[in-house]
Amino acid sequence: MTSSPLPILRLKPKTKPQAIRRGYPWVYANEVVTDRRTKAIAPGAIALLEDAERSPLAVVAVNPESKIIGRVLDGPDGAVPDQAWFAARLSKALSLRERLFPAPFYRLIHAEADGLPGVIIDRFGDTAVIQPNAAWADKLLPELSAALAEVTGVTTILKNAGGRGRSLEGLDAEDAVLLGEAPTAPIPVTMNGAIYMADLMGGQKTGLFYDQRSNQSFAAGLADGARVLDVFSHVGGFGLAALAGGAVSATCVDGSAAALDLATEGATRMDMADKLTVTKADAFAELTNLGEANAEFDVVICDPPAFAPSHKARDAGLRAYERIARLSAPLVAEGGYLVLCSCSHAADLSAFTGACLRGIGRAGRRAQLIHTGQAGPDHPLMPQLAESGYLKALFFRL
Repeated sequence: MTSSPLPILRLKPKTKPQAIRRGYPWVYANEVVTDRRTKAIAPGAIALLEDAERSPLAVVAVNPESKIIGRVLDGPDGAVPDQAWFAARLSKALSLRERLFPAPFYRLIHAEADGLPGVIIDRFGDTAVIQPNAAWADKLLPELSAALAEVTGVTTILKNAGGRGRSLEGLDAEDAVLLGEAPTAPIPVTMNGAIYMADLMGGQKTGLFYDQRSNQSFAAGLADGARVLDVFSHVGGFGLAALAGGAVSATCVDGSAAALDLATEGATRMDMADKLTVTKADAFAELTNLGEANAEFDVVICDPPAFAPSHKARDAGLRAYERIARLSAPLVAEGGYLVLCSCSHAADLSAFTGACLRGIGRAGRRAQLIHTGQAGPDHPLMPQLAESGYLKALFFRL
């Protein structure tokens, strides 16, 4: 028996506690006793998780309105999160990033893997963008923000409420300025020799996708003297890296005119605007058009949004990835390179690779797999949580 001042969340007798003891960070609603007291716990409250024999397992954040009713924050003797608790977690995360990167442009907090479940923090110099995608983090946002400013010295902190997880947690979709003043223009970010323009207020996610940094670097190494096609380019992620790597030309295709404008501005700052072509179009339609025109490129990269964001969407998503491979493979010159990416956690590496190979085969091409990439080290993988290893990048030579 425990005498904790915290509310109690208790596992059902048939729910084995070993996964939690081994580091699994989530407790599902169907695994706990859902009596009147459990249902009365407010979303975002901190509780003590017990096994069926009432032995303490972990300090957890609770949301009775979510399928993930409990998120592990600390061991059974851990503290209730306050500013000092957040500062300790942030300091540990910061020490890793400062060792990895010479400049303060990176993902600082990658949710569960950095000990802050549901929390994403991307840093852009003196500005940080927080996505509090879980109820507990939303509730403790003042303490988190204060600790973030204390540990990093950032002078501007923005709340981005666009994360898909917020709707699943029953949270609002309202962005906010938590500290300082909102930037009035996109922020330039230098990576792999390229300059990217990050729109922190109106762009996708937090404004830039840091997770592809190492994959863009590998692609740039293939691009010297090459004609490059970057499909689903966003702000020119692979295309601008390729130009920095010596590509003779890069064509960026995206459905967002605003994102392509940012790509053009990045190329202009690199003094390479004359080598960049942007095309606003549906990616599938443009790949079809290029195929009909017998267009040819030395390096083709397709980095689409998550076609399989859930297990329910897995099969349809894999068919979409296969179609992308089938349409893009004919555009690659003999001996050229095709890079296919997926950020769908529901489609694991094996399934994604199979879909890509089927598409390449249907296009009548043969492929060598020369490199498999994942998210960069500022997006650490939590070994107990397969979902944290979401990004896959396959580099084929055709």
